[in-house]
Amino acid sequence: MRDDNCIFCKIANGVIPSETIYEDDMFRVILDLGPASRGHALILPKQHYKDICELEEETAIKVLPLAAKIGNAMKNSLGCAGFNVVQNNGKAAGQTVFHFHVHLIPRYEEGPVMVSWVPGEADPGELTQTGDAIRSALQSEGHIQ
Repeated sequence: MRDDNCIFCKIANGVIPSETIYEDDMFRVILDLGPASRGHALILPKQHYKDICELEEETAIKVLPLAAKIGNAMKNSLGCAGFNVVQNNGKAAGQTVFHFHVHLIPRYEEGPVMVSWVPGEADPGELTQTGDAIRSALQSEGHIQ
């Protein structure tokens, strides 16, 4: 399915021009117009999925191998020391375009780009309660026995 009102559907399907670095029958990979670092790219499925929770398994299976292929090409061509694979789900997580996409952000030794958080502390009782809640949801959804 494609969404005619989705800017990423339009870009992924060639309606809106982009600096495309890779394309196949399922994905278009473009350079981000607001890059966090030189070479920052977005993996865009050609089909519309709001977020990772709507992603079809066939598409999901191919995303990480494609990220590895593009990331390796970034290291070989741009001289970056590594790269981040970032995928946001929901407004609270920083998702601004509600079409599943993956950011590939090259990291350079001298670069300021950081994807980080301040580690918190959790007591064992809180971890047990949180684990029980998630396991219960997975069980009720039929994902675990």
